[in-house]
Amino acid sequence: MLNYDPLYQPFASNRFCVTALNGMVATGSNLASAAGLEVLRKGGNAIDAAVATAAALTVVEPTANGLGSDSFALVYVKDKLYGLNSSGYSPSGITAEQVKQTSSDGTMPKFGWTPVMVPGAVKAWPTLVNRFGKLSLAEDLAPAIAYAEQGYPLSPMLAKMWERSTRLFHERFDGKPEFDQWFKTFTKQGESYHFGEIVKLPNHGRTLRLIAETNGDAFYKGEIAEQLLRQSERDGGYFRREDLSEYESEWVEPIHVNYRGYDVWEIPPNGQGIVALMALNILKEFQFDSWNAEAVHRQLEAMKIAFADGKHFVTDPKKMTMDYRDLLKPEYGAARAKEIVDAAGLPTHGTPPKSGTVYLCTADNEGNMVSYIQSNYMGFGSGITLEGYGVTLANRGADFSLQEADANYLEPHKKSYHTIIPGFLTKDGKAVGPFGVMGGYMQPQGHVQVVQNLVDFHLNPQMALDAPRWQWLKEKTVEIEPSFDNAVAQQLASRGHDIQVALNPESFGRGQIIQRLENGVLVGGAESRTDSNIACY
Repeated sequence: MLNYDPLYQPFASNRFCVTALNGMVATGSNLASAAGLEVLRKGGNAIDAAVATAAALTVVEPTANGLGSDSFALVYVKDKLYGLNSSGYSPSGITAEQVKQTSSDGTMPKFGWTPVMVPGAVKAWPTLVNRFGKLSLAEDLAPAIAYAEQGYPLSPMLAKMWERSTRLFHERFDGKPEFDQWFKTFTKQGESYHFGEIVKLPNHGRTLRLIAETNGDAFYKGEIAEQLLRQSERDGGYFRREDLSEYESEWVEPIHVNYRGYDVWEIPPNGQGIVALMALNILKEFQFDSWNAEAVHRQLEAMKIAFADGKHFVTDPKKMTMDYRDLLKPEYGAARAKEIVDAAGLPTHGTPPKSGTVYLCTADNEGNMVSYIQSNYMGFGSGITLEGYGVTLANRGADFSLQEADANYLEPHKKSYHTIIPGFLTKDGKAVGPFGVMGGYMQPQGHVQVVQNLVDFHLNPQMALDAPRWQWLKEKTVEIEPSFDNAVAQQLASRGHDIQVALNPESFGRGQIIQRLENGVLVGGAESRTDSNIACY
């Protein structure tokens, strides 16, 4: 066997856009993209392909998502854009006061049963297929079931994330029996899987079969739900039967801002897509002739302002104290733009006028397009795995606050501020296409950079993704990729930004883009920072 490191990349690689006419699937896993393509070629449409790809990703990229995840989708069908919020809410048996009694530092725990919410992703699949799909849910889940039962090999970045999670979970969970099932499911008697090794997840496959046979009901009302309730009660969780049985995905009206003639669309709160739109609503007050230090400085300042407002106001929309649409008013964006000066600032929230994740996109030859995102939040999520079913539960509740004055204060049956966001571009009412960048709080920052790369700097979809990225972390601290222009970095530092060079590109998001040309040709770009791949025909 040849001896090499699959992650050692000493030479610059150059990817070109991918084109196709009949269908396209873009995601961070070549195997998941192939699953979506398989369904397209069987007669499914972009919605079927999105569900097939999402289900496959729970199997072939469990380091970032799973059957216990949440999801959001933007679906373009017959010249109309639909939004689906399939994020879960907190258990009805939890309160902030209970958690404070067990929290060592006054914040929400990141692991165990406390941050586990009602999973939403599985409910999204039949919801999407029943309304817009052409095939059955069983047909759409068949490729994922095959991967789980027959096995698949680990790709380079997937192996790296798997090894890192195994190491961290040993440090955190050894000797804690509620996490034993994770080690039984995702390790070889405690040892991580590695690049090129074949992983089989038979319990996961069994669960997918139950979901397919019952149109998802087994997960929320049947035997899988019963197992979740048993483990929750045994290990100190807060779930009640009705938390699962009454859960439904919610169709929502997408929100947008117009940026230089293009409408940029996101899912409304509780998602943080509004943060990207707030930043673009500020940035449209400036002209960007080229990518330089002045442009990046304005991007950073707009992003900080948008995050300040987002973190102050955004939570479950039923609990928000103001109309989130006020945050997107043009006059509010213009007013906030005037706060940007030449030096790096520390903005706070304004007062608007009254009035660890997987991303995929699909398109077919009927004009349908889907922008879809699904997440465990932090890697494998909470560390809780359902015995006998292989279901990893997400830890989205870690984003709740235990401070009563905060908008995102923990309450029973409440949705938290959510980081995962799918994006979509239209122009003059016609689809340009879906886009997304996954990665926690990098996501709205990635959306802003990708949109500006496409619209302001006229980059093709692949280069819009490959362009060096920045990431605002806190206060004046900005992280940049190693390939970031050094002269621009120095100029940013002279403006007061605390510039730090990252050692690797993992924290800068993983994105995909599909665009439709006027003649119907599909053009795709896939993230070069991970195992991304496009499948098309």
